[in-house]
Amino acid sequence: SSKTRNMEVQSADGVAVLEDCVGFSLAKTISKVEEKLKKGVLPDCPDDDIIPSVGNEMGAEAQIRFLKAKLRVTQEDLASVVFECRKKDDQNQNLESRLKDTEEENSRLQRTISVQQSQTEKYKLLSQEANKKSEALQQEVIALEKVLQ
Repeated sequence: SSKTRNMEVQSADGVAVLEDCVGFSLAKTISKVEEKLKKGVLPDCPDDDIIPSVGNEMGAEAQIRFLKAKLRVTQEDLASVVFECRKKDDQNQNLESRLKDTEEENSRLQRTISVQQSQTEKYKLLSQEANKKSEALQQEVIALEKVLQ
């Protein structure tokens, strides 16, 4: 994704060109295709759908225009995919940030819960001691009342 992020799509002579593609030269590729077309040597790929079957009746110039148009469309699609990729990457970063915030909040709440649980235990012990003391004092009151009678 970092490589995709570094790619910049620019427009040159009406053709979208991707920069930072290692080992790829659009100009070289086009010139190679043009040379093959000038020599009359076309790639022999029956399953290739780049040039439809009507392409055999097309002249070399028409085929070049067709291929350039197809290239533009493909590069526009690529630019769209790159844009969507960046958009998804930004969404992922946003979600990762929210997740981190949520985890920090969860951790903070866990510490608060732990402190509150220890305080609850402390107050339970104090309450039990107070109840024992209260019972002892009630027993003492009952004993003193008997003495007074």
